Amino acid sequence: MVPTVNSPDIPLQELQEHQETFHSFSKLVLFAVLHIVLVLACLAMAFLGHIPVLGLLLGLGGTLALLVAFAITS
Repeated sequence: MVPTVNSPDIPLQELQEHQETFHSFSKLVLFAVLHIVLVLACLAMAFLGHIPVLGLLLGLGGTLALLVAFAITS
């Protein structure tokens, strides 16, 4: 039988640790996806849009903004 969230067999502390780990991993995956999208947008801007300086500035600024945003929420 598979234990559920409200199962009395699972200690409360273990359940809370598991949920905390799950949320941390979820934030890490979200950060990775957003950063990949940001990098691809900057590369498109630099190579296809012929504005590499703006692509570089947006990439650096966006990376710093993502780092700050995810550091504050953790």
